[in-house]
Amino acid sequence: MASASSPTDVYQEILDVLLACRRVLITTHIRPDGDALGTVTATAIGLRQHNVDCDVLLLSHLPSKYAFLFNDNQIHHTDVETGWPADFSLQPYDALLVMDTGTWSQLPGLRQHVEGFNRPTLVVDHHLTQESWATHKLVDTQAAAAGEIASELLRRANIRLSPAIAGALFVAIASDTGWFQFSNTRPHTMRLAADLMEAGADTQGVYRLLYQNERHHRVLLQTRAQQSLQLYQDGKLAVMRLTRDDFAQTGAHVPDTENLINIPLQIKTVEVSLMFVEPPDHSPIRVSLRSKTKVDVAHFAEQFGGGGHARASGLKLPGPLADVESKVIQAMLPLV
Repeated sequence: MASASSPTDVYQEILDVLLACRRVLITTHIRPDGDALGTVTATAIGLRQHNVDCDVLLLSHLPSKYAFLFNDNQIHHTDVETGWPADFSLQPYDALLVMDTGTWSQLPGLRQHVEGFNRPTLVVDHHLTQESWATHKLVDTQAAAAGEIASELLRRANIRLSPAIAGALFVAIASDTGWFQFSNTRPHTMRLAADLMEAGADTQGVYRLLYQNERHHRVLLQTRAQQSLQLYQDGKLAVMRLTRDDFAQTGAHVPDTENLINIPLQIKTVEVSLMFVEPPDHSPIRVSLRSKTKVDVAHFAEQFGGGGHARASGLKLPGPLADVESKVIQAMLPLV
């Protein structure tokens, strides 16, 4: 695998902990995407080569789009979206590994369990927004995806790059780079992709599963989002919204909104794209933010308790939808 640039000692600290374990619980952020699930899958498979058993905890339902990762690789997981098991405990595990996030807001319900856990807690992430609660932390904000960092960890652990690991890592980096179109794609990303292809990643199969495998409900929802498009500041700011009625009338679900935020960036004048989502379950309004070059949307989101990357971030605010829209748009207008 191609090498990354983060300090060797940090990688080694993480590996020293993981490889001394017999059983590890791996988790990731709520509403996991391809990077999160591909990274978790590759890491779990890789640690098996060192006789480390891994269970996976998902804080949201496993999206059907990515279910093949777990199903094809016999990844056992517990889903707690509808409630935590009464007997859930971290005590059977030698360590907790959190991947693709480092903030409590992305890990609802987990904090109370971690606070009573006296064994290592590890974070492996590439997002700018972080909190200091883990005992060991590996964050490379230059990485295009958490999958890039996981690939380097596995390489340093002398883990054999099997077709299954290669495929999972390819899902991770292809997802978070928009199939290598987004600005986070760097030369290292392309070299790693070539390594993964040579190791047996089924890139054509991955493309079909990620981009030619949609439920028709999502396409209907996409149409609704595009119909809601409004432009501000001479076309520099694009805004879309999806309401509870949109979900009810299309039969779509909140995970079907993935990547819709990127559609307005096709417009030449657009510098920032905002999408407001009103979940059917009356949970807080979700706001996704994307930027081309000018605005650091991670820094912008932090003022509302959100965060992410300079070019891609998110936040959540209590409704009603109209109030959230007004507040966020008015704050963004002077920046574009």
